[in-house]
This record gives sequence, structure tokens and C-alpha cells, in this order.
Amino acid sequence: MNTKYDIIIVGGGAAGFFTAINIAEKNKNYKIAILERGKEVLSKVRVSGGGRCNVTHACFIPNELVKFYPRGERELKGPFHQFCSGDTIEWFANHGVPLKIEEDGRMFPESDSSQTIIDCFLLATQKLKIDILTLQSVQSLFQKEEGWKIETNSDTFICKKAILTTGSNPKIWDIMQQLGHTIVPPVPSLFTFNIKDPRIKDLMGLSALATVKVKGTNLKASGPLLITHWGMSGPGILRLSAWGARILSEKNYQFILQVNWLNDISFEESIEILQEIKLQNSKKQITTFCPFDFPKRLWESFIIAAGIHSELKWADISKKQIIALADQLTNGCFQVNGKSTFKEEFVTAGGIDLKEINFKTMESKVLPNLYLAGEIVNIDAITGGFNFQNAWTGGFLISEALKQ
Repeated sequence: MNTKYDIIIVGGGAAGFFTAINIAEKNKNYKIAILERGKEVLSKVRVSGGGRCNVTHACFIPNELVKFYPRGERELKGPFHQFCSGDTIEWFANHGVPLKIEEDGRMFPESDSSQTIIDCFLLATQKLKIDILTLQSVQSLFQKEEGWKIETNSDTFICKKAILTTGSNPKIWDIMQQLGHTIVPPVPSLFTFNIKDPRIKDLMGLSALATVKVKGTNLKASGPLLITHWGMSGPGILRLSAWGARILSEKNYQFILQVNWLNDISFEESIEILQEIKLQNSKKQITTFCPFDFPKRLWESFIIAAGIHSELKWADISKKQIIALADQLTNGCFQVNGKSTFKEEFVTAGGIDLKEINFKTMESKVLPNLYLAGEIVNIDAITGGFNFQNAWTGGFLISEALKQ
């Protein structure tokens, strides 16, 4: 095997392939290899988005796009001005993969299959004569005057420039730390909450637009909240878990979750609404007339939690009961005991410290001729195609930096 290359990319995932293809397209004479520790490349791409691959998000303004990144918001502004979601759409269209926008802004290949993305990448690497070497687990990296020496479990490689796109790989983080980089300790992000509470028991599958807070902190998020058989999930909960990744880890995932099921209606406003309903619908049974836009079974659960008999009419409800109901609706407190991984997606907050990266080129400030893209760095996003967009943008910037 020829082990001398101009460029070696460690990590055969989305960021690695995109970087390799973009470099090769701009430098026809470069000899490039991708090293992958597993038997297969692009395995995360295969399962992402439920097997459909959520390629990016239909947010085309860089200053808006960065708001979806709990870590990396400030650093990604410049990069997204260079290569944003619109550029991603154009890139894939030029490579024979048209994308489509769904109602929530997520973008998928028109084929609805992640295999389309995998085939696109494999065809491009084949055309560009990029070597793909599997079962190459990197054991060490050594800086040499003319570049890098990379030792794997079976071979030694020499290259002028090395690019790491290894995601949340603890072994590579350890190597980087030994070489002088600072690693922000990894903690899970994007997870759901384990809650056992009679108010939501047997209500799995019901959802409502809600505002959620972690009691005793400034953590707050809004969005659809989904009741599951283990507790709570949905975009609102996932946002809260992403922005609160570090704080919730410190709390060992034991905390009080405050839920405003009326989203932007305050406790005081809800009392006024309930009193108005009492006047106008006095003869109606409280369980059969819900003044708010959420599932009837959820409404019935709050009535019981507020200590109100389900057969009471609106006219018979006391002021004390209205206050108790308003409290359940706008400030329901739920004990969270642990977390669960969201679907097949496991996102980590942590990685190489952002202060040690040049975000114009994605080159390490600590180690010259070493470049970094994707989740190896301390950047992560909420669900919706944003983590892939970070990978594409990083790969593009590296390819621009390495243009001859």
C-alpha cells in the first residue's frame, strides 16, 4: 500500500467525505486518502433522519442560522457567510442530488433515502481517485517538518496536511490533548426527560405547544412538547436539553421542570381567562368545555390535579380552585429523574476548544497543517439538519484554504 499522501482525512463520515471531495475538485493533482476505523464508511449518514438524511435546514440568513447552535453561535457567523444552507442545496444539486424542504424547514434528498447521499459521495470519491481505507484505527499522530506521520493499528502514513473529522471520538480527543489542544469535556446534548407523574400517565402521544424551564436556572425554551411513555420529549424539550447540556449534566439529570402548557399566557392572564369562561359558560361541565387549544385528555388531567371534581359545572368552581387550575396550566412542576437518547441521534456537547481554531480556514492554531471539521470541535446544534450544515461548511472552508 502507498502510504504517502498530500492530504489524509481521518474519519470516514459526512464531514470527512465532503471535505475530501471539495479539496479534490479544486486540486486535481493532490493525492488524498480517507482513513476510517470501522468496516463501513458513512454509517451515521445512513441512519440519520430516520434513514432519510436531514441534509440541512431551510434557514438562509447566516445571522439567523447560528441561533440554532448552543455552542458555536459566535464562531460560525463568518463561516456561514462563506458557505450557508443555500450553498449546500446548490452543491448537492450540482452533484445530482436535488433536495426538498419540509414544512418544519428540514431538508432531505427528494429520494427520501440517505443512500442517495452515500452514493453521491462514493461516486465522487471514485471519480476523483480518493483512496478510502477502512479498518484503519489511528493510534498516534506525530508532527514532522514536512507534515504529519499517522500511525494506525496496521500501517504508518505520511502526509503534508492532516484533517480530523472524527466526531465525538474520545481516543482522538486524547491524542489532541497530548499534542497541546484543550478538550472541553463531552456531555450529552439533545435528550429527552424521564418523568413519572400521575398527571401525564397514560397520555403518551399527546402534545401541546409549551414553554419549559429548569427551576432555579435561567434555562428556558418553547416549542411542541410531546408526552411519551417514559416522560417528555418534542422540540421544546430537545432545545432545553441542548442549551442546558452542561448545567443538566452537573445536576446529574435530577431537577424540577416547570411547564407552562399555555406557552405565552401568564399565570395572571390564565386566571382572567378562566374567570371569564366561568361567567360565560356557567352551565357547562368543566371537563367538556376547555378554553385552550390542547388535547381534552390533558385538560381533564389538570382539572383532577387541581383538586376539582370532574363533574362540576363552571358556575360551581371556587376562586381557590381557579387559582389551583391556573397554577397547573402555567406552572406545572415535574420531577425529572434521568434522560433518554433522542431516537438514534446521539449528539455530544464538547470537543476541541473553539479558541484554538482559526475559523477562516478551520486550521488548528496549536498545530500547523492540521485542520478540523464537524463534531470533533466544541460545536453542536439542535435537531433539524444543523449539525450536518456545520460539517459541510467546515469542509468547504478547508478546501478553500488548501486551494493551490
